[in-house]
Order: sequence, then structure tokens, then C-alpha cells
Amino acid sequence: MLQILFHVVIGIFSLIFLFGVIYRKISGVCKCKNQLTGKTVIVTGASAGIGKEAAYDFAQRGARVILACRNLEKAERIQDWIVESTGNKDVICRHLELSDLDSVRKFAKETIEKEKRLDVLVNNAGRTVGVKNFLSMDMNLIVKSSPSRIINVSSIAHKFPGFNLEDLHYKNRKYGGMNSYSQSKLCNVLFTNELVRRLAQKGVDNVTVNSLHPGAVKTEIGNKSGKLWMKILGFFLSLLFKTEKLGAQTTIHLAVSDEGEKVTGKYFVDCKIASTSQKAKDKHLAKEVWRISEKEVGLTEEEKYF
Repeated sequence: MLQILFHVVIGIFSLIFLFGVIYRKISGVCKCKNQLTGKTVIVTGASAGIGKEAAYDFAQRGARVILACRNLEKAERIQDWIVESTGNKDVICRHLELSDLDSVRKFAKETIEKEKRLDVLVNNAGRTVGVKNFLSMDMNLIVKSSPSRIINVSSIAHKFPGFNLEDLHYKNRKYGGMNSYSQSKLCNVLFTNELVRRLAQKGVDNVTVNSLHPGAVKTEIGNKSGKLWMKILGFFLSLLFKTEKLGAQTTIHLAVSDEGEKVTGKYFVDCKIASTSQKAKDKHLAKEVWRISEKEVGLTEEEKYF
């Protein structure tokens, strides 16, 4: 019996490993060699994961990179690593807590005062409302720097069911972590589409806005947990999923490729245009998400771009 169990475990382990190898092998990789010298890029949530890897790539290409993070201590360690690894000293950290309007205002004010341009904005972290805060205040700088790009990191999870426009904050229904995650990712795609529409309405045709799914990416899950089952889960995920570097490839593609400068209002997977859910294509729903986020933000008239 033990021998049979052993062979079953080995078989499952081998299948997981093989699937992981194949998945990583067929994953899209940005092959564009374009440099970013003279460009300024902001990456939110750049202190870990795909945000960190994207920031590293941009620095390698000669960009001025701003790491916009809520944990400055962690961000400064990443800053040191990027500078040392790439030789690009034009990498800076700024504190940004997207859920705090005061923090967003402070960050936006500092960006407008200190930066002459903003060529690429990678919204890698934060809920739609937080991103709306940030964009509304920095939109003039983005338009002034055009051709420029806005990249919103979403997920294939935006296709999952359970979206409830009437109760986005779970006041009248049971909170579910995965449901909340998928809902926020759908909002990111809807927000992207509505932003494209509003830019066109204002006659802005040289700012592209796209969303993306980075793929199933290996995270730090289990690394810092004392629970055995979490460590085991983390180990298997490391075999099955993309590395953070691979997970950053679509973000990088949209930031540096010629396609990323020409195509707008699309959803990308593995560096290629992909289809979204039907709900994500709903123009009325996109307008409603924008309206709700605008109401929650409470920006002054001076801070609004649209």
C-alpha cells in the first residue's frame, strides 16, 4: 500500500512539474529591444513581484523609474538592488498609499512639481478608486508627455462570476476573498475601457490605455508562513506557476513595444491581445463603475481632469 501511495505521489509531482515547465515555455516574452532613455516611468506596487521585475527592466532600458510604494523601507531595498544591478542611478522611491486620498494628493503634487514628464504609468497595485484618484491628478502631465501609455494590471479572474454593482463593498453580502479579488480586476478592465472613451471624447488620441493578465505567477505565499500546509502549497505553486520575471513580460511589452504605443482599449495576455468577459465589454457598466469611483473619491474641481 505504501509503495502504491509513493508511486501515486511521485506521479502527481511529475505531472505538476511537467505542466509547470510547459506553461512557462509557452508563456509570452517581450522581445522588443526599444530603449527608454529620456523617458519617465511610474510603477505602483514596485517593491515586490511583477512590479519589481518590470521596474528593473525599465531601469535597464535607461528610463527614469519612480517606485511608488506604500512600504518605503522595502521599496528602498529594491531601489538599491535595481541601481546596483543595472547601473542606472535614476531610480527613486516615493511613498504612495492608493487607499489614502491625502497620500495620493501628496504623491501627485510631488510628481507634478518634480517631474517634467510622465511617459508610462503602470498601475500595478491598488483598487480602481485609488487608481482613479491618482490618474485624475496626474493626467495633465501624462497628456503633456504624449505619446504616453497607461497600463492597468488586471487578471483572468475578472471573468469569474459574482460581480455586484449595487454592493461593491460587501455591506449587504458575505465577504469572499476571491470574489472581492475578481470584482476588483473586472473593475480595472471596465475602468480602462471608460478611460479610453473619455480620452477620445476630449480629443486625446496619443495616450494609449490597456489592461492585462500577467498569468498565474508564483507568489511569496508560504514563504513567511509557519504553517506546514502553506509551505507545501507555496512549494507546489513554485513548480506550477510563472516566475515573477515571466509574469512581468506583458507589462513590459505594453510599456516598450511599438504596439503598446498604437493600440488602445485592449486586454493583453502573454504579450498578445486577448478576449475579455462579456461583462467587461459592457459600456453602461463601465460608466457606472467610473461614476461610483468618482463619487467615492471626492476630488475637487481643480483636481479633476474629466
